[in-house]
Parts: sequence; C-alpha cells; structure tokens
Amino acid sequence: MNTDPQAVPTPPTILVVDDEPNLRQVMSIALQRSGCNVRAVSGVKAALKAIDEIELPYPLVITDLVMPDGSGMEVLHAARARSEHTQVIVVTAYSSVDSALDAMRNGAYDFVTKPFSPGELAALASKALEKNAVVEENRNLKAQLAALTPSEDDIFGHSEPMRRIGALVSKAAISRATVLITGESGTGKERVARLLHEQSDRSRGPFCVVNCGALPEFLMESELFGHEKGSFTGATGTALGLIRQSEGGTLFLDEIGELPLALQVKLLRVLQERKVRPVGGTNEVPVNVRVIAATNRDVEAAVTAGTFRTDLYYRLNVIRILLPPLRERFGDVHRLAEQMVRRFAKDTQKPIRGLTPAALRALEGYDFPGNVRELENLMECAVALTSSETIDIDMLPEHLRTRPAATLVALDVPPEGLQLDVTLATLERQLLSQALKHTGGVRKHAAKLLGISFRSIRYRLEKLGLEVEGPDEPETKTSDEP
Repeated sequence: MNTDPQAVPTPPTILVVDDEPNLRQVMSIALQRSGCNVRAVSGVKAALKAIDEIELPYPLVITDLVMPDGSGMEVLHAARARSEHTQVIVVTAYSSVDSALDAMRNGAYDFVTKPFSPGELAALASKALEKNAVVEENRNLKAQLAALTPSEDDIFGHSEPMRRIGALVSKAAISRATVLITGESGTGKERVARLLHEQSDRSRGPFCVVNCGALPEFLMESELFGHEKGSFTGATGTALGLIRQSEGGTLFLDEIGELPLALQVKLLRVLQERKVRPVGGTNEVPVNVRVIAATNRDVEAAVTAGTFRTDLYYRLNVIRILLPPLRERFGDVHRLAEQMVRRFAKDTQKPIRGLTPAALRALEGYDFPGNVRELENLMECAVALTSSETIDIDMLPEHLRTRPAATLVALDVPPEGLQLDVTLATLERQLLSQALKHTGGVRKHAAKLLGISFRSIRYRLEKLGLEVEGPDEPETKTSDEP
C-alpha cells in the first residue's frame, strides 16, 4: 500500500463507447498510451449502465453517434446529467457532421470524424481532460472561498434598510463608476467593497486594500503611486505601488478621509486621467483600476472645513452607499448572530446549534457601538468558550448580562406641577419617533420594537398627528386593543 502523500495521482478513467470492436480497441490503446485508464463498452445500454454505476463521474466520455441499440446522443445526455463537468467527444462519419454539430450544441466538447489517427484522438482527449481539470479546480476554489468568505446574509441581514443597500450593491457592482462607502466604524464597509469587487467583471483581478490612516505620510505616496530606483534615500529598486498592482481589478481606499491634501491632488489626477506617475519618475503609466473608497468621517463636513478637496469628493462620490449602524437595523442582530455562530462552530468543529432565547434577548437589547464587528467578536468569543450545544447568556460579556431590561428617562414632578396628559403625549411622541427611526419607517417593525400591535401604532400615530414616510405593512388581524 502506497502511503506517500506525494504519490502520483491515479490516472483519469475514460469511458469509450463504440459497437465496432476493432475501432474500440484502437481508441483504447491510443488513450492508454497517453497515460489514461480506459473502460470500453460496446453500445448505448452498456454505456448508460457504466455511467450510472460508477462512484465518481467520468471526466471524459468518447462515444460513437450511430450504434445498433441507440444513439450516442443518449450517452451524451446521460453523462452530462450525471455531471455537468464531464466532457464528451463524439465520433461520427464524415456524412454525419451535422449530427456532430447538433451534439456540440447539446453540450459535447468536440467531435472527431472517421477515419482519424490515434494521435489525433489522444490530443483531443488531452485537451478535453485539461478543460475538465480546470472546471473542477474552479469549482473547488469557489467552494473553499465560500467557506472562508461571509455570505451576503452575513453582511446585510434582512432588515429593510439593508435590503435596499443589497439591491444598490448589486446595481453598483456591474458599473465601473467609483463608489464611496460611508458609515460608522464596524458596519462592514470593507466587506461591502469586497462584495462589489466579487460581483463585478473585475472579480478575477486583484483586490488591493489601502488603509489611508495606517500609513505614515512620508511612505504613503510611494505605497500608492510606486517609485523609481534612487528617487529617495532607501529606494534601492523600483516599486509598482498599490495602484498599479491593482491593474485589472479594484483598489479599496479605506479611511480615505485620512489622505493628506497633497496626495489627494495626485489621486484626483489618477481618477481623471487614468494614469499614474511614480515618485521620481518622468513618465505617466496608464492604469485600468476601479476605485472604491470608504470612511467613517463626515466627508461633507471635511469638505466644508477644507481638509478634503471638493473636486476629489465629487469624483469619488459617484455612487454613495451609506451603511446604517447595527442599532438601526431592526431584526438583523438575531439573524446575524445565528449565522456567525454557525460559521464559527463549523470553523472550530463544535456541535453548536445556536443561541438561547435569553442570550438573543440580551443581544437585541444592546446598542452595539462597535456595530457588526463587535457582534462578530462577541460570537467568536462565545463559540470559543462554550462547551455546550447552545450559547447561553452566561457566555456573553458582563455588560450585556447585567444591563437593565429597559432604561427610560427619569421624570420628577416639579413644585409647580405638570399636565400629565401633555407630558405623557410628549413622551409617547418621542418614543414613537425613535422606534420609527430605528426601523427605517417600517411601522410593523416599530410596533414590535415597542411591544404593541400594528393597529395600535397606527392609531397612536393618527392620534398624535405624526406623518411617517415608509412602507405601511399591515399585520395579521388580531383582537388587540388600539
């Protein structure tokens, strides 16, 4: 038994289907000489049985089109139905080329006409196997990437504000316009940028990230634009810079608000002219790069204050994506927490099913100043520490476990007295307005946040004369009081 982990892999097995024994033998010998294993059968029925009973699909099937017990088209359809990655080569007489072309329209890789040389068949089979290997490798890489990369649900959830942003991301991804992503720290700006890249026609190109707030100013120009040898002390060679390294892909400029004014001018020229000049260079180099920028700062305020160039702002702000904080994404905490627990449990190979109701209530009542990043850190820590099948409240930090269930304003009756009905109406108005703000104007969700029915919130809004923009989602009819 060979236990060498670097042993030569087993050669692929090719299924050969032909009713002529001599031709079947010639094809088998030619393919075996090229390093393949061959299973040869004499007709359609035997081929269908061979396709059905094998544990792993054949990477390549070579079949005659015309046989006494049926058509090679049946073999083609059966092989492709078993695995869409199986390549099929059809063998036909010169007079039946039209049938071979029809087979290619139905998924065949190629065809060969009789008579053909053994070398011709072996070369064609080799190309078909190469295609199968590439397709299989891409499928495996996509599966690995999907396991490592959070899904769209991990990023967006299902709240109304994030559904709108998800739709905007899908539209922006197919555009080549620059995108400016804004929002508080931890809302997932880099993840959205990666999703824009992955859904674009640049997905096969590089995705380069530059944290404009992490690089010293004297290094930032060289890191972005590259440099020529000898252009400054320590420049012992040339460097492309991250803009040119992003060629054919996406450059993500995180914390763009930290970029110094002098470099803002150079970046503006890159965006306008699609050319970059390295430090110490005399020639400009054309670049094909899509730029996505992000910041947690108030960019408009920075423009007004003169710390961010107006022309660069307008050049970046072609498509704007504003990510709301987690506290304004009603219903997403529950879903995101469950998804994160499943992901971390899979990574650590722990049989964790989810969170207990008490743990979920504690999470849903928390403001999450660190947003999605803070929630993700909490779930990763909880999964790492728990030894049970569920995450209970005792696995959460103390400030979540001991937080009061509800914290309202403290009201005192002044010495001169007050109008109770007026005071209660004012408080009710404030709470209704806050709930609607948190839920993006969705009244059904605001009602749930306040613990009342949809009929009740509609009645209270009409009573207080509050007009709210947003979808009016009726709730299932209940017998609750207004």
